[in-house]
Amino acid sequence: MKEITIDYALRATWQAVARMYNEEAKNFGSTMAVGFTLLSIDPKTGTPSTALGPKMGMEATSLSRILKSMEEKGLIQRKPNPKDGRGVLIHLTEFGISKREDSKNAVIKFNDSVKANISPEKLDCFFEVMETIDQLIAEKKVFIKDTTTN
Repeated sequence: MKEITIDYALRATWQAVARMYNEEAKNFGSTMAVGFTLLSIDPKTGTPSTALGPKMGMEATSLSRILKSMEEKGLIQRKPNPKDGRGVLIHLTEFGISKREDSKNAVIKFNDSVKANISPEKLDCFFEVMETIDQLIAEKKVFIKDTTTN
């Protein structure tokens, strides 16, 4: 390829970010997936287990494996949802809250580092491009069927 494609740049950069976060998470005996999950759980009220997957963009089977591991490590506990008798709320334990703080600090450090090296104008442009790509996908405007050929 003469040019790097947009999807290649997105994928390669995300893989580098994921590697970076996983390396940092190892210092805390964790993984990026666990850190991301900790950050996705409301530390005060808990989060319905059914809302976590969509919130994180993760499949239920992958999420249930992570939650099981987090429960075994004492990071979370499942409690009945008082508003929905059939549902379960995922709550952080005290240990989970402290590990959430570690994850939050890692994300802040990454953001601060990027902001220190990229101008606000370029970052605004980056977020605008990401939003447009997200909209194109959400509105199914990428692989539009050509109705003129058939």
